[in-house]
Amino acid sequence: MEPTHERELIDPVDLCTPDGRRLNPAARGWSRRPLHRANLAHRRLRTKKWDYWAVLAGDLAIGLVYADIGYLGLASLWWGDLATGGSGGHDLARPLGRGITLPDVPGSRPLVIETSKLAMRVADARDGTRIEARWVDGADDGEVDIVVEHPADHESLSVVIPWSESTFQLTIKDQARPAHGHLRRGKRVDRIGDASPAWGVLDVGRGRWPYSVTWNWGGGAGTATTGEVVGLQLGGRWTVGTGFTENAVTVDGRLHKIGRELTWHYDWDEPMRPWRVTDEGGALDLTLTPRYDKHSGTNAVLLRTEVHQVFGTWAGTVVAEDGRRLTLDGALGFAEESRNRW
Repeated sequence: MEPTHERELIDPVDLCTPDGRRLNPAARGWSRRPLHRANLAHRRLRTKKWDYWAVLAGDLAIGLVYADIGYLGLASLWWGDLATGGSGGHDLARPLGRGITLPDVPGSRPLVIETSKLAMRVADARDGTRIEARWVDGADDGEVDIVVEHPADHESLSVVIPWSESTFQLTIKDQARPAHGHLRRGKRVDRIGDASPAWGVLDVGRGRWPYSVTWNWGGGAGTATTGEVVGLQLGGRWTVGTGFTENAVTVDGRLHKIGRELTWHYDWDEPMRPWRVTDEGGALDLTLTPRYDKHSGTNAVLLRTEVHQVFGTWAGTVVAEDGRRLTLDGALGFAEESRNRW
């Protein structure tokens, strides 16, 4: 795989200038581990902060959101059963983000919320992240207790997407982290990561956004036919024209950055048809076969979103940094289009 043209960062750096208003020129670039301090200040309604976790575990998918998007604070736990089509969990929204706070340095302190309907705690340690949540869903209750491991040499992708000096996004995408624990739905308990591999996915966002943005995002993990553990981090649309992408592949924990925009082939109106993602430089050619469509949206006065997020399995090829072509078949994953006015 040819090296990217994008600048790689190796030292800690502030995301913003000292007043917290503009993008720090020294923050432009990408890194193999989180290095940015998101010292955002002012323009609260345009500032967006979130941590999103997903766990991919065979027939189960789990998603957790802890976010302050200016107009609203959001906390949610969702689970979906890809085999039966069932789903559940609980969503909580708070005007102007009251009670939802996220640190400037992601992972530096636990994310906590405690209500009668939803309680969650996400805490980082040296060797992994523990995700705990309890919720009430109609007549049933449920809980999640999962540890997402962080192997010592595992690399992730941090990159700043610079639309302008005043609008920019730090995104941290971390794929292919082994997960284990349990999901309880009423009296049913499902073990995570025991009988077959399960994978944690992290999406951290800290930035200041334009009002209208559409993005593609996809990811997942699995074992290649030759035994390597491959993680997929695929993005599109929102990065076009910025000079940076959020595209990468990990092979046994080593990150391979892709500096080109990828091409996405899918149908918004028929999201359960295959989603194909290709690279014109030949770094990857992958197709997701969906099993479940998580279609969601919000329609408020200033906030409007709609998302098709499909879960299924990836098949195809990726090229490692040393030029080896690796084949995937049945890697767990997801793909989405998200349309936002926020």
